[in-house]
Amino acid sequence: MKRNVKSLSENESANDAEACVRIAAMDERIVFMGSPEFAIPSLEALHEKYGLAAVVTQPDRPAGRGRTLTPCAVKQRALELGLPVLQPVSLKKLSAVNELAQYKPDLIVVAAFGQILPKMVLEMPAKGCVNVHASLLPRWRGASPIQAAIAAGDNETGVTIMLMNEGLDTGPILTQRRVPIRERTNAEELSHQLAFLGAQALIEVLPSYLSGMLAPLPQDGTYQTYAPMLKKEEGELDFSKPAYELDRKVRAFHPWPGTYFTLDGKRVKVLEAHVHDSFTSEPGERYVVNGLPAIGTSESFLVLDSLQPEGKKPMSGQAFLHGQPGWLDGE
Repeated sequence: MKRNVKSLSENESANDAEACVRIAAMDERIVFMGSPEFAIPSLEALHEKYGLAAVVTQPDRPAGRGRTLTPCAVKQRALELGLPVLQPVSLKKLSAVNELAQYKPDLIVVAAFGQILPKMVLEMPAKGCVNVHASLLPRWRGASPIQAAIAAGDNETGVTIMLMNEGLDTGPILTQRRVPIRERTNAEELSHQLAFLGAQALIEVLPSYLSGMLAPLPQDGTYQTYAPMLKKEEGELDFSKPAYELDRKVRAFHPWPGTYFTLDGKRVKVLEAHVHDSFTSEPGERYVVNGLPAIGTSESFLVLDSLQPEGKKPMSGQAFLHGQPGWLDGE
């Protein structure tokens, strides 16, 4: 009988502790910072579970052929949810910091915001700033971890929920989640997968962190690697490199900044490609492999499955060849 009473008491204590963790988390005023599609699952999960005091995102940018000012994905979703939206040009400006301070955040959660947080912002919330980062830190610190992991041929990646400091993704870790990188996955597909994984990890770890029951783990800088912000001109394909490396680059840079080569003075975007290595080739030479255009590299062929010539719509490799009668002649 005593054993049953003791078990009941232990269960009640565990339930009480869990309830206290939930209450502690729900009492916090949380501000969310993010901009692209990657950030939306975290935004939605936070708002559903805790509510958000405000959302901070990038200013509207010109987009499309008409260069019309267009809000980012996070702003659009935040407005749909009826949340206050702040769009500072720079959080380094005192006016922007003062505007943010009016919401009295206890915690700031960041997911692909696109600006470096200054010390004044990092120190504003009592519980600090938590970041959803799309890599297994300390590997691939920086702005393009998803692209870097695919381009490097990594077998796995994941998300890290970390506390932010003044360094570049150097803060202590709250939790991590791992996933394998599938053989033919591209950055768009992997970003979608990691966005939801990050939101799940965030919601699972926040209660323990906010209640003081979780001690952040410092990163081991011995294994750090960096993924700097990508530039559009980095998308040019260098056919003096091996085909397997170019194939990874095509997938890593899809959809942005994209990859391309130049034909008759015009850019041709490579949307999908694969490696064919049945016999040798000359780097930069044009071939046809199984009815598809291909270009020689330092090792094997890069077969072009889907392309987009400058000023035209995306098309299959076969359709592209029909419009290039001199492809094999180098004309």
